[in-house]
Amino acid sequence: MEIEVMDLIDESCTASFKLELAGALEKAKEASAKEKNLIRFQEETGLADSHNLDLTFLVLFNLASQYAANSMYNEALSTYSVITRNRMFHNSNHLKINMAHIYVQIGDLPKAVKTYRMALDQIPATHTDLRVKIMFNIGLLFVKMGQYNDACNSFEYIMQERPDFKPGLFAILCYFTIGDKEKMKQGFLNLLQVPLNIDEDRYDNTDESRSKFIVETLRDDSLRKLEMEMKQEAEHCILTAVNLLAPVIEPTFTAGYDWCLTALRNSTHEGLAGNLEVNRAIVHLKKGEVTTAIESLKTVEKQDPKLVSIAATNLSFVHFLLGEIDEAEKFAEQARTADGYNTAAFINLANCSIMKGDHEKAKQLYLTALESSGTSIEALYNLGLLYKREEQYEDAIECFLKLHSVISSHPPVLYQLAQLHQLVGDVDQAIEWYLQLLSVVPADPSILQKLGEIYDSDNDKQQAYHFHYEAYRYLPSNLAVLEWLGAYFVTHRVAEKAIPFYEKASLMQPSEPKWPLLVGSCHRRTGNYQQAMKIYKQTHSKFPDSIECLKFLVRLCSDLGLKETTEYAMELKKAEKAKELRERINSSRPGECRVNNQH
Repeated sequence: MEIEVMDLIDESCTASFKLELAGALEKAKEASAKEKNLIRFQEETGLADSHNLDLTFLVLFNLASQYAANSMYNEALSTYSVITRNRMFHNSNHLKINMAHIYVQIGDLPKAVKTYRMALDQIPATHTDLRVKIMFNIGLLFVKMGQYNDACNSFEYIMQERPDFKPGLFAILCYFTIGDKEKMKQGFLNLLQVPLNIDEDRYDNTDESRSKFIVETLRDDSLRKLEMEMKQEAEHCILTAVNLLAPVIEPTFTAGYDWCLTALRNSTHEGLAGNLEVNRAIVHLKKGEVTTAIESLKTVEKQDPKLVSIAATNLSFVHFLLGEIDEAEKFAEQARTADGYNTAAFINLANCSIMKGDHEKAKQLYLTALESSGTSIEALYNLGLLYKREEQYEDAIECFLKLHSVISSHPPVLYQLAQLHQLVGDVDQAIEWYLQLLSVVPADPSILQKLGEIYDSDNDKQQAYHFHYEAYRYLPSNLAVLEWLGAYFVTHRVAEKAIPFYEKASLMQPSEPKWPLLVGSCHRRTGNYQQAMKIYKQTHSKFPDSIECLKFLVRLCSDLGLKETTEYAMELKKAEKAKELRERINSSRPGECRVNNQH
């Protein structure tokens, strides 16, 4: 019977591993039922002394775990409580950590903190790692609850017991939130004292007793990758702390950065000082202080050979933005020389080549950048645009499809794919891309208008109207859309519905006689001749030289048999003669110039 229970637990665990959560829970319940039958059988046959407590613990623990996995949190808590209340189960209080996790899941943060502390009380002081992890969770919960002083205490405890970069950064964030500048400084100094515990000497290839193959193997093994991740996390925490502290710990931003730089140079993380200078230059750029940023980058370039490529890349881009293409190209070349695998350097060089009109060179540089980094977003996007400019649409589509596989649902990429398919005549595919783009940016009137135009050219007037009207709804000031909607209603012989669109256009372009004339025409089509006459007269008084307006007046007056017909006809002849005279004068001026030149 015990073997049957164990088999069910194995099946439950296997199903859970395969993410078959419902099946795992069913097996766990079945194991629990069989285990109860086993206990009852033992009691009935006088074998109660042979009760296997380890098996009971395992059954209950698995059942609680499967309840939690299926989001049945109350059942999971009840099952864990059964275990923790039974004094026969040794170390069962460790499961209070699992119960605290569940309280976090259901949003009962105070109860979660209380349960974590109950678990902490039961864990021996010798289990430092586990105690530190629990204290970190407690600190995070205090942050979520806005109790920053209590959170500080938790993170400070960790920094005393087992210093680490993440708790150190969280402590600084809490000090920042409560505005304690002195503690921010001390927290940063504590962060810099955290040991990294990475032995760089083992990767040193100057030792003649080691072969080059061994060194290269060591550089690529899993331990090295783990150490690199640890180093990146440490650098991220330190640089994040600097970006947070520098603007607030001293009266000025520059003074704050200088304090952080001094602290860094006096620590074991001295190598990050150059990165910090680059960050400072970028902050200056964001503030619009371009000259200061350039000076900072040039300082980095001179002081730290390791950062020459990064500084030169940034300098190149700054000069490119300033329109100083020769300077941008010079620094891009410098960046490429310092680091032959610097993708950004090749992209900057390619951009400079485009500005100088050398498209072939730009194309080769973009391709080189892609060889260096196959998924470079900037290189792929710019190369696609270059192919598009040169009307190599198939190559451009290939670039943007690759880009779409890297960053799916990115609006600019979807737009380029839609437009390129439109250019190659694949209208159905273009519509599909535009619709996909519309699902990402549903309120973009220009995309709605594009779809309306495509359907209009395909003679699907109903869909064309739908998208044009949606474009108008999101942007009522687009003249092209207003004109199309007006023309649509006129074509469908409901001119009265076109009037509001033409009136809006008239308000937007009060110096354009075209719009009031269209309003007048709509009134005339609906049989409202008096209103049409009134609008034509108002337009004539505002634009007396408008030949179109006079033609409408003559026609309408003639249809209605009004005396003003002759008067407007004479004005029309005068306007036409004046226009003819102006055109003759304009056409004769170039000839006069040629005669003067000959003399």
